[in-house]
Amino acid sequence: MVIQAVEFDVVRVPAQNGRMTNTSESTKPSKKPSSVRHTRAIQRDRSKRPGVAPPDEEIAERLTEIIHPATLAQLSYFRSLGLRERVLTLPVMVALVLSMVWRQIGAVSELAKMLRDEGLLWAEPRRVSQQALSERFRAFPAVLFLQVLQAVLPLMQARWHSRHRPLPPEIAWAQEHYAEVVIHDGSTLDALLRKVGLLRKAETNPLAGRMAALLDLCSRLPRHIWYEEDAQAHDQRFWPRVLEVVKAGSLLLFDLGYTNFSVYAQLTAASITFITRAKSNLAYEVDRALRRTAQVHETLVWIGKGDDRQVVRLIEVLYKGKWYRYLTNELDTERLPAPYVVALYWQRWRIEDAYNVVKRLLGLAYFWVGSQNGVELQVWATWLLYAVLIDLTDAIAERLNKPFAAISVEMVYRSIYYFARAYHRGDADDPVVYLADNATWLGVLKRERKHRPSPLVLFDLTNSSEP
Repeated sequence: MVIQAVEFDVVRVPAQNGRMTNTSESTKPSKKPSSVRHTRAIQRDRSKRPGVAPPDEEIAERLTEIIHPATLAQLSYFRSLGLRERVLTLPVMVALVLSMVWRQIGAVSELAKMLRDEGLLWAEPRRVSQQALSERFRAFPAVLFLQVLQAVLPLMQARWHSRHRPLPPEIAWAQEHYAEVVIHDGSTLDALLRKVGLLRKAETNPLAGRMAALLDLCSRLPRHIWYEEDAQAHDQRFWPRVLEVVKAGSLLLFDLGYTNFSVYAQLTAASITFITRAKSNLAYEVDRALRRTAQVHETLVWIGKGDDRQVVRLIEVLYKGKWYRYLTNELDTERLPAPYVVALYWQRWRIEDAYNVVKRLLGLAYFWVGSQNGVELQVWATWLLYAVLIDLTDAIAERLNKPFAAISVEMVYRSIYYFARAYHRGDADDPVVYLADNATWLGVLKRERKHRPSPLVLFDLTNSSEP
């Protein structure tokens, strides 16, 4: 979720001819407020936070079971890069970075102490200086972490497919009609600390870059993740990579920032259906009207020029006094009815939920290094833990026979503390069973709230001939 920071200018308004005037209008151009929420308070809190107890054996075993085999599978590639088997090997580095993210450790110096005193996950206790760790973060190839992530994600997807839990009707419908249903969006990373390396002399805190993800709507798991060092990288820069990986027969959801008529044509040629919002200033030429009621307008329209000129379907819906406009390249109203267009686009917000978990809950708003390589290590490790957390949440949803959306990912993460205490008392031995059986008082099961009705309710679907 992006929260805009609003800036206020204090200006003097002297009286001229009895009237008050704003002198800033002619001397200072208006400045567009930043859409990036900087997190200095979060950074200070993380750096001053006391050490967190190690995870209990069951949680550590779960992380080891899922991630450690994928780590060992990268050892041959590790050696092919000419890297020596030092004290901080690939398995040790993965254990360190995962522990730093999962336990919210605020400094590399604290990490070195914990490694010396207790060991971390599958890494046995060993003496390593803070300087050696910092240098390793700067130089250790981040691509190795990326490959571990890419090896783990298909396993997480397979685990999701093996489970059974209720799905929202629009998602269940889309799953039956498309090869995959994916959401694409980007997010700017937060500011780096000016306490390390060359950043000490910087006048301002530079942003850590920009990431983009392709999220599976059904499983909430990422299919692909990309990172750009340039924090000002436009969303359009990611389109070529998206086009390379989205399968034919898929449904792709994205927002206004990705408006690109040339890409729309490429998606259609690749047999990829898309749903997006229409800009308020969209220029189009009406081909023919498909439906026109008091609340719903459906029209086939021409957009673009030259080679990009194409027909798309414009859907306009009146909701609570406001018109919402959507575009899709699926022209057949029976293959993709308007209610599902609206309902599925509303589900686009799930990628914002994912970014919220990654950045706010798992701490990707705080960077303990200043190098690009160190940032990438943290990005890939955080998404690894996101996948593990989503997998755990989905297992709880299955046990409770509830939709995934009824389970709080945040409270699952925070309630692991209570499971650890119960585990050490001998009262619990399975985190899924414990968190599901105590879901109400732990807050794992969300309280029922009055939500806005689904578009599938707003549109009367009882008559299939008139969707």
